[in-house]
Amino acid sequence: MRTPVTIIGAGLGGLTLARVLHVHGIPSTVYEAEASPSARTQGGMLDIHDYNGQPALRAADLLEEFRGIVLEGREATRALATDGTVLLDEPDDGTGTRPEALRGELRRMLLDSLPAGTVRWGHKVAGVRALGEGRHEVTFADGTTAVTDLLVGADGAWSRVRPLLSDATPEYVGTSFVETYLLDSDNRHPAAAKAVGDGAMFALTPGRGIQAHRETEGTLHTYVALSRPQEFFAAIDFTDPATAAARIAEEFDGWAPELTALITDGDTAPVLRPINALPTGHRWDRVPGVTLLGDAAHLSRPNGEGANLAMYDAAELGEALAAHPDDVEAALTAYERALFPRSAEAATEATRDFELIFGDTAPHGLVGLLSGQG
Repeated sequence: MRTPVTIIGAGLGGLTLARVLHVHGIPSTVYEAEASPSARTQGGMLDIHDYNGQPALRAADLLEEFRGIVLEGREATRALATDGTVLLDEPDDGTGTRPEALRGELRRMLLDSLPAGTVRWGHKVAGVRALGEGRHEVTFADGTTAVTDLLVGADGAWSRVRPLLSDATPEYVGTSFVETYLLDSDNRHPAAAKAVGDGAMFALTPGRGIQAHRETEGTLHTYVALSRPQEFFAAIDFTDPATAAARIAEEFDGWAPELTALITDGDTAPVLRPINALPTGHRWDRVPGVTLLGDAAHLSRPNGEGANLAMYDAAELGEALAAHPDDVEAALTAYERALFPRSAEAATEATRDFELIFGDTAPHGLVGLLSGQG
């Protein structure tokens, strides 16, 4: 294939696509809005599944390198009642079907696998327009432009490429997360560290929950979930971290102090993360010279599949392009033919899982699922 591929977004999906293309000798350029690889933190732990994320890494010829960044023991899972009583405690069984790694380490591994200069940092997309015959022009915030015969939007929930294909936009699903961190928890927050355990912890009631994961060096990464309208969160001043944390903690009045400490004792300012999703079954008619992957294509409620699906999309697209070196449209048609039903099924499962975790049966729905009883 002679046409270089233009990829918007240097997240896990965009970088996986660039790597799979590189394995097949296909050049690409990745444009990223962030100024550098270290411009911001890259989120927490990811469990990379043996049915989508790991096959994608195998296609990228990086599976062995990935095993070197896996954090042993982090597949452990526990569910607690609001008073701290342990409802379920499953240790890491060592099978490695869902090994955990830090998102930042996974991104670094992908970046290191690409030729120098593949990623163009500091290129925030201001607009994209069709030029005809499958060609597109991307305009960046600094006024520069890039013209391409093959454009891939790997630019997440608020994709600037998606409008070329679809009028769909993400909508709020009625739940938001508030993200906090406790650092050096075994020494500075021992009760909370004990409650979380070695891996992931869930404490849930209908419409609210405290979820935490143990990362490296005793870091506890917490997502507090509340099913509330956006107006509720708009009334909280998140520029005042102490006040915001206290207000969120009020929603968990009466819960065990080792759980609410994950909110009130945070070592970083709480960050609001509204949950948005595209319509289930989102798809588009074939438009020459452009396609989407990951959240840009099928943003869903979080259930542990998002990063895995983005990487899998990327691997499938890369291999389709390699299989049709002289016919880009045949490659994109084949890719999207498989993408649409896969994405619809994943979105349906994400909605079901989200309801299971935060719906009327919480915490028993999740406990039943984790214990194999439902």
